[in-house]
Amino acid sequence: MKRIGFLINPVAGMGGAVGLKGTDGNVNEALRRGALPQAQDRALITLALLSRKAGLSFVTCSGAMGEETLKKAGVPDYKVLYHYTGESRAEDTRQAAQTFHKAGVDLILFCGGDGTARDIFDAVGRDVSILGIPAGVKMYSAVFAIDPVTAAELVTRSDTASLRDSEVMDVDEDAYRAGELKTRLYGIARTPVLAGKVQTSKHVFEEGNEERAKKEIARFIREIMIPDVLYILGAGTTTESIAREIGVNKTLLGVDALMNGKTVAMDLDEKTLWALLDHGQEAKILLSPIGAQGFILGRGNQQISARVVRKVGIVNLIVVATPHKLRETPILYVDSGDSSLDAEFEDTVLVVSGYRMAQKKRIYQPDHR
Repeated sequence: MKRIGFLINPVAGMGGAVGLKGTDGNVNEALRRGALPQAQDRALITLALLSRKAGLSFVTCSGAMGEETLKKAGVPDYKVLYHYTGESRAEDTRQAAQTFHKAGVDLILFCGGDGTARDIFDAVGRDVSILGIPAGVKMYSAVFAIDPVTAAELVTRSDTASLRDSEVMDVDEDAYRAGELKTRLYGIARTPVLAGKVQTSKHVFEEGNEERAKKEIARFIREIMIPDVLYILGAGTTTESIAREIGVNKTLLGVDALMNGKTVAMDLDEKTLWALLDHGQEAKILLSPIGAQGFILGRGNQQISARVVRKVGIVNLIVVATPHKLRETPILYVDSGDSSLDAEFEDTVLVVSGYRMAQKKRIYQPDHR
């Protein structure tokens, strides 16, 4: 019988869709902007799949930190070992992980973001392997499964999976909200892995020819822009180069909208972005994969929600990336939060990689599709 410690950070990811670029210390502001909890829904996908598997037992936390979702998923064998009162805090995560460790779990499965990963690592270090169901805004650490479905596969196949050293990253959220990415290596955890099923940590490319490549991409995109079409630009330095080529400013780590060579709105949240698409406005979405992780959707751009993508249409997504980034990114990933939408993506996508140049890249799809 495999024993799994399971916990949820109930507020993880709430800041993404409302444009906060992170939830740490900003839960009240996220709620004020109309954010809705999503971590339980993400975890429910994983647990519903695991509920059908024999040979698994769970220990968990009370209430929203685990028990409620296990019960909703129909998991038959679980025990609440950690109880908390009021709103859950980082200290609850650390204490729960320590409790699981003392109970002799084989794996700690958690649902949250980088902050949750750091709290668990603080508690157990390398003594217990950990695996994240992605639910945060950024998730630069390498301990996360690609998506909730893949997390379930990793749990059920962890006997045959190897354990690897996985980076736990610390992201300065204040700097991130101000448009500057500051990361540092926080620790090295142990994570079960199957080829292509766990994300890598984010890489920041600084190769000398990167700027030249971005300029070539930007020059081509500017040429093919259509009048009166709304262009939604995701986060990143490549999309920033496109804005610079057009002659407008870009929120480096946010989502902006342009039309006819002018800025329509900057640093958009999901609701404002949705409103711009009202009344049948034709639009296209420009996205660049995150570092070497390769995520087109679902990491750092949750403002571009599943309903926004459906409204614009998958055929109107334009993916851009430099040749160097593509060499370091063998597979691209989509984790929009809507598995049915993710399954609608083709197995490959053309990625604009230079002036009138494109490369075909494979898009990962869970085995169940």
